[in-house]
Amino acid sequence: MGMGDWPAEQSNREADTIVRRRQGRRALASLVVAALIAAAATACALPLRDLGPLPPRYSGPPLAADTVVSEMTSVLAAEGITVERQPSDVLGSHSERLSGLHAPQTVDGALKAAFERARSEHGWQTGPDMGSGTLTLVKGNWTALASFPGEAAQGLQALVIVSLTCIDCGDAAPAPTGHPSAPTRQQLSPTASILEPKREP
Repeated sequence: MGMGDWPAEQSNREADTIVRRRQGRRALASLVVAALIAAAATACALPLRDLGPLPPRYSGPPLAADTVVSEMTSVLAAEGITVERQPSDVLGSHSERLSGLHAPQTVDGALKAAFERARSEHGWQTGPDMGSGTLTLVKGNWTALASFPGEAAQGLQALVIVSLTCIDCGDAAPAPTGHPSAPTRQQLSPTASILEPKREP
């Protein structure tokens, strides 16, 4: 072999080495892809197990809406806050709202005392922290929330609102009571009485 052929032979060897490395990488990639496909097929072939119903998102027995409203109304009244219950058919069967008025000078202290009374007398527990201006309680599948009203206008009472929210209520919240009567033709169309032909006496 002449000295002139040495660079050409060296280049051929380097090219051959590069080709072999590329072929080896392709073969390895093919093996990895085949292994992933086999693992996916095996996972899909496994039967799904029935793990049963999901656990409830609350602790303790579910409570009826009437029970929760009665407890919160009583503790608020004990601190001088008289509230009225907004019918559940307005907000939906999973929500209740109690609203009333109180003197603005003492409303914050009255709300704190009422929520503390709910803990000590009815077993409510402190709920998630929603900030310094909000009080929260939890019991069973219900959450009670009230915000401090803030400063009221001169000569006006402070508005107190306690929101009660049910989690996974199911049958715990009663359905709206009462069956409204069917609307009359005049209610459906105010012009019906005008368009009707008058009957001769």
